[in-house]
Amino acid sequence: MNAVLLAVIVLFALAISRVHIVLSLILAAVVGGLVGGLGFNETLTAFSDGLGGGATIALSYALLGAFAVGLSKTGLPDVLAEKLISMSGRDVTGKSVTRVKALLLSFLLLLAISSQNALPIHIAFIPIVIPPLLVLFNELKLDRRLVATILTFGLVTPYMLLPVGFGGIYLNEILLPNVETNGMTVGDVNIVSIMAIPALGMLVGLITAFFHYRKPRSYETIQLGPSDYEVRTLSPLKIWLTAAVILVVLVVQLQTESMIASAVTGLILLTLLRLIPWSEADDIFTSGMRMMAFIGFVMIAASGFAAVIRATGAIEPLVSGASGIMGDSQFVAALVMLLVGLVITLGIGSSFSTVPIIAAIFVPLCIQYGFSVEATIAIIGTAGALGDAGSPASDSTLGPTSGLNADGQHDHLRETVWPTFLHYNIPLIIFGLIAAMVL
Repeated sequence: MNAVLLAVIVLFALAISRVHIVLSLILAAVVGGLVGGLGFNETLTAFSDGLGGGATIALSYALLGAFAVGLSKTGLPDVLAEKLISMSGRDVTGKSVTRVKALLLSFLLLLAISSQNALPIHIAFIPIVIPPLLVLFNELKLDRRLVATILTFGLVTPYMLLPVGFGGIYLNEILLPNVETNGMTVGDVNIVSIMAIPALGMLVGLITAFFHYRKPRSYETIQLGPSDYEVRTLSPLKIWLTAAVILVVLVVQLQTESMIASAVTGLILLTLLRLIPWSEADDIFTSGMRMMAFIGFVMIAASGFAAVIRATGAIEPLVSGASGIMGDSQFVAALVMLLVGLVITLGIGSSFSTVPIIAAIFVPLCIQYGFSVEATIAIIGTAGALGDAGSPASDSTLGPTSGLNADGQHDHLRETVWPTFLHYNIPLIIFGLIAAMVL
């Protein structure tokens, strides 16, 4: 069996068997290297040499995690939660139900989207904002599956489309460099216009979710402990200073295109302006970096895995063999690549870590089939994002469940994983194929 194919199969088998993904990547790389004729020491050397490719991204993630926790400690997310909770004091009967639902869901959608760029706190806002709102959700008889799909849309779509914040990492630091590394010159492409077509698929999925989960659904009202979800009162000065820090961080992102520079700037300002207690700064930064360290280590290991795959020299025979099986159809080739990306991301749980793995195989395959640079980027970018919505191990599903299940009435698999898989992965495949064909 081809060494690359066997390595991917071993990786997926270990991942779905719940073997830790970093260990799975290392073991799969060793299997691929040995079968590919590298020898044990050569495999480890290739793996080690490839680790540096993910170091910058891992550091970016760690620093963003620290900034996210620091920002959450300023109390700004609590203020946002308080504004939403205040709606529960309104009359939410009769005609006002639709208006309050629309306002509530729109705010949650905008908050989730901004958590990836303008307010780069990732999923840190969900355990703060969502649990206090569950009573209001119950009054409105709001289907929590709809809330889960809205949150997941906001966590996934921005990094697919917008090269700012986490999107800057996914598009500019992972996707484009990996396409270059594996043999295709990217040049001065417009990444936003390329990824707009797959992102439109996410929008279609969101619209269908609104229709699918529109009917009222009853839940038991369970009062949560106020000590767990107590909303703090902040001075207007502190709110404005925190908002100013966010603005400065966004400007630094846009000017430097460096998440490391923007995160460090944010951490320094939060500390100097005393928006987080000086005595707690070290613990806050450490806990934040720990929160994102897992993803960082997965990215580093994925870079090592991809380096071993390239070193085996087994990619070219795999591409030739795949071409023989799939025939001359670009459509079939694009569909197979998208489905492979879906399977790998479902197992790993991280689209950011999937791209280095699949790019090593897909770029030569795209060259073989005559796909344009833009189509290749669209295929790999979509294949990487496929499965992020719908993977049981993904932050994009674990985050919404952590908030919606605070009272024990929201099942992770049946009410977050399956709805997000259904509404997002099918449209992504369709619109990913459209992008591959028209670009």
